[in-house]
Amino acid sequence: MAQPDAQPCCIELADVEAAAASKVLPHDKAGDAHHHLISAFIKAMRGTDPDAAVYYLARLLQAGESPHFLLRRMVIFASEDIGNACPQALQLAVSALHAFDLVGLPEGTLPLTQAATYLALAPKSNSVIVAYGRAQQAVQEHGALPVPAHLRPASTRLGRQLGHASGYIYPHDADQHFVAQEHLPEALRDCALYEPSGQGEEAALGPRLQAARQARQAARRGPAT
Repeated sequence: MAQPDAQPCCIELADVEAAAASKVLPHDKAGDAHHHLISAFIKAMRGTDPDAAVYYLARLLQAGESPHFLLRRMVIFASEDIGNACPQALQLAVSALHAFDLVGLPEGTLPLTQAATYLALAPKSNSVIVAYGRAQQAVQEHGALPVPAHLRPASTRLGRQLGHASGYIYPHDADQHFVAQEHLPEALRDCALYEPSGQGEEAALGPRLQAARQARQAARRGPAT
């Protein structure tokens, strides 16, 4: 049976004017536009510029970028660029991810924006990523160093015969819940992998870390004669 001829498509002047007025946002997820915008978004937050961060966030979302991709980037940013200077930043970024899953779009842009502006204004520290980089380098340079015997569990008869856990002191039984005992392998006992910045809440960690390291060094030297 013959099909009736399809009606010709009629484009009105109003259609042309509407198309001309709309803004085309170039965004190829595998191309330069994608990488340029993501880079600008991250650098704006790192540079404490919430205005630019929200602008690039809107550019990315309106161009079709996955909100989950942006939220994952903000979770990474919270640890990499803020870390212990503001521990709440990681909690907020993760909460924004859960909130978006709960409400979806379009209202999901609100937790995205809240996270981006908070991360942009939070105190910054890269001590976490630097510490892990140093730890990786130590593993690569020294290989699989033996775990100190007093840190090994004495859960088997052989382990107990080999002296596992012998000499370990439970910190919570000590004054101020701290014992100046060693935890790193002997070859790494003088390594300082984590160095707190002086930013935000991390500033309070520096003196505590210094006191612990000094106590361990004094214990190695033994009692003064």
